[in-house]
Amino acid sequence: MSNIHSIVDNLHLEDLQNETHPSIFDENDNYDMLILRLPLILDELKMTSIGFIITSKESYLYNRDEKKFETLQSRFEAPYKILDGMIDELLKSFEKYIDSIADIEEALYLNKTKNSFMNKWLHLKRNIVRIERVLMHASSTMDGAIKHYEKDDDFPINHYIDLHGHIERVLRSASLQLSKLDYLYTFYSARTNEKMNTLIYNLTIISAIFLPLNLIVGFFGMNTSGLPFTEGTSGTTGVMILTLFLFFITAGIIGFIRKRF
Repeated sequence: MSNIHSIVDNLHLEDLQNETHPSIFDENDNYDMLILRLPLILDELKMTSIGFIITSKESYLYNRDEKKFETLQSRFEAPYKILDGMIDELLKSFEKYIDSIADIEEALYLNKTKNSFMNKWLHLKRNIVRIERVLMHASSTMDGAIKHYEKDDDFPINHYIDLHGHIERVLRSASLQLSKLDYLYTFYSARTNEKMNTLIYNLTIISAIFLPLNLIVGFFGMNTSGLPFTEGTSGTTGVMILTLFLFFITAGIIGFIRKRF
């Protein structure tokens, strides 16, 4: 155990101790270092890095809690099993995001969107973008490790290609869900704009109807002499008849325009 500590460079040791270190495969004369950063989808999205030191005969897992290296039972099989468990869990947990996006899509189609749409959309968009970015780097790192070890007789290349394929699978799914989120946002914006345009249209019609009426009220409300209908007992009735006449004329014009266009 002390031997592996003595050959690992201090800078590499700092990298292994970093919980969020980016994925990296570093070739050296005495050993190779493989760090893979993967998402953990729990109640909240977290990122964690797992690090291995691989020599010509053995491999070691760095235990970050105890700050020591643990000798693995096999050079390549043991790291594969550890990574396979983590990636399988990622495949299963990513289904939560897929289901959430499907629920939002269904609510939009049924016109049952709640006010929390934007909060949910932003939460999913931010998390999936982070997952996509991390997995792109992890996929590239895994590809580099496979190419480096593919000529070793004891390297189970099919196992590691399978790992790489699972990472790519989640990565493709993340890209697909991001595209779907963009589509849902466009659909939501179009529906919101349609409702806003309808509201503005209705307000415009109401304003067009009442504008002549306001003009009449303002005219007969002037404190001047010589106004029509000021003499006699039927002035109010005359004004009401004139107001109704203008109201129906305006409504008829608006109705005619709506039928034409």
